[in-house]
Amino acid sequence: MQLQPQHAAYETIRERAAELEDLGVDVLFNWDHFFPLNGDPDGPHFESWTMLAALAEQTRRVEIGALVNCNSYRNANLQADMARTIDRISAHGTGTGRFILGIGSGWFERDYDEYGYEFGTVGQRLDALAANLPVIKERWTKLNPPPTRKIPVLIGGAGEKKTLRIVAQHADIWHSYSDVATLEHKHSVLTGHADSIGRDPGEIETSVGVLDSIAHITFPEADQLHQLGATMFTIGLNGPDYDLSVVPDWLAWRDQKNASNT
Repeated sequence: MQLQPQHAAYETIRERAAELEDLGVDVLFNWDHFFPLNGDPDGPHFESWTMLAALAEQTRRVEIGALVNCNSYRNANLQADMARTIDRISAHGTGTGRFILGIGSGWFERDYDEYGYEFGTVGQRLDALAANLPVIKERWTKLNPPPTRKIPVLIGGAGEKKTLRIVAQHADIWHSYSDVATLEHKHSVLTGHADSIGRDPGEIETSVGVLDSIAHITFPEADQLHQLGATMFTIGLNGPDYDLSVVPDWLAWRDQKNASNT
């Protein structure tokens, strides 16, 4: 589930996070923006990483992360250190962290303009992402204490020339908003990039957004996406109330799929 950090009181976000963990969701995401992406453009909104640290302390079981963190907003070494810190915070009780580093090149121009970042071009932002990922991974080897586990890297985006090449090189999880035909095609492109560098594309988990303001996937379509190899399915929930009524049916669908795979 993606609890979109817009149009809501933080108290509501905290309560819904607890309810979702109790319901049995696997992952809680937010997103990394500074202003709402839909609805009132100047409505209430909260920052991603500080919220994730709070959720890391509050929760006990779910994995957490941003869908996705914007690479442009923070120095690569700082991103690595922040990720390691949240990983450590989230390890209470088990000793193993639950943080996923979701990351992308950035796209929302208002964030850049109002917070003083250079927007540049799509190509420049993707080049910066490609350059920063090795820095992040190297910093994880130098931190004391280190992360509790190999922090999974989720890369969001579906551009065929650059983004999917970066996914092939660096991602543990690839996320997109793809229908069935699109996912089938993008998988073939990703496989080509992975083959070119000698990586097994099966090492990269496929994640798709299935239900929110930009994704409207039905259960029959989700069945087909699953047949194509998608194993992470994310629903986006918007404030101010975060309607959880769709969650039980999707969890039942997940459980049925998991049972059929055993």
